[in-house]
Amino acid sequence: MKLNLQTQWTQIQEHLKRNRKKNMFVSIASMNSNNEPTVTPIGSLFLNNDGTGFYFEKFASKLGKNAAFNKKICVLSVNNGKWFWLKSLFKGRFDSFPGIKLYGELGEKREATEKEKRAMQRRVRGAKGLKGHDYLWKEMSQIREITFTEAEAINLARMTRNLQ
Repeated sequence: MKLNLQTQWTQIQEHLKRNRKKNMFVSIASMNSNNEPTVTPIGSLFLNNDGTGFYFEKFASKLGKNAAFNKKICVLSVNNGKWFWLKSLFKGRFDSFPGIKLYGELGEKREATEKEKRAMQRRVRGAKGLKGHDYLWKEMSQIREITFTEAEAINLARMTRNLQ
């Protein structure tokens, strides 16, 4: 089911925000130079208020390499919360979308602004002081911009009919 990026962007942002608390990452699909698909888990995706977003490209080297051949991507965010699914199965319907796909194009890699760096550090502040925190998130300085062109809600027949 197609979603309108302009009128439903806030709903899309809320969906990704809720799912990040459960999943901690989204999956981004891209195509390599041989037109083979690859999927990259990204925990640092941020959505701006204007239908764009960005992620920190510290570990996601394949996405950047693939952008040289094909800039198109698909972001998948699925609510995999056990209670969400159990409650929905019991009711016979979902009260919110079980998943959303965002289609877009990768932009240029650039230095993150101080505001973007602070947003990333706020996201991972719960792990501050742990050994792995510094290994993973201390040196987050490069981002890649994304411009989204389409959005689609996951359609699961009768279970999502009420969400149209």
